[in-house]
Amino acid sequence: MSATPTVSTALVTPANLVTGVRVLLTPVLVALILAESAWLAFGLWVVLAATDRLDGWLARRHGVTSSGAFLDPLADKILVVAAAVALVEVGVFPLLPVLIIAARELAMSAYRSVVGRRGVSVPARPLAKGKTAVQLLAVGVALFPPFADDHALIEAVLWAAVVLTVVSGLQYLVDARRSVSMSAGDHGAL
Repeated sequence: MSATPTVSTALVTPANLVTGVRVLLTPVLVALILAESAWLAFGLWVVLAATDRLDGWLARRHGVTSSGAFLDPLADKILVVAAAVALVEVGVFPLLPVLIIAARELAMSAYRSVVGRRGVSVPARPLAKGKTAVQLLAVGVALFPPFADDHALIEAVLWAAVVLTVVSGLQYLVDARRSVSMSAGDHGAL
């Protein structure tokens, strides 16, 4: 895997502040979902999902940081998994697909953390960006009050997110194995 070029290791940046706000507002979203405040939950979801684009734009404008490269995907995972678990709790999402998504996201966060300590930033692959978009869409569809009774649509979008989640996770696994194989080959040549 190649490292993502970074401008600095700064923690306090405009992009990271937006990311932090997204994480801090996640419990509010969960409370709204659990209270079944449909329109408020949906409205907050739209704002939080839209700010994912905003923090990316701010990072490109002000400079990408290694902290942001780690925190932004982590915020996405926290937001999606927390909302999905709340939707399981209120009976909108079935448990199995949410467990699959949560397991992959936990594994990916652990992987990023381990390789991050070695100074390696794992850039988001295009498929992983698509996965995140479909996960955000799945939660958005589930929260959108006019779709509340369309269980087939909600589950179809959720399972599409699961498929992309698993496939993109496998893609990172293949990349990691290649990286380890290449690294072992390099050491053998010494």
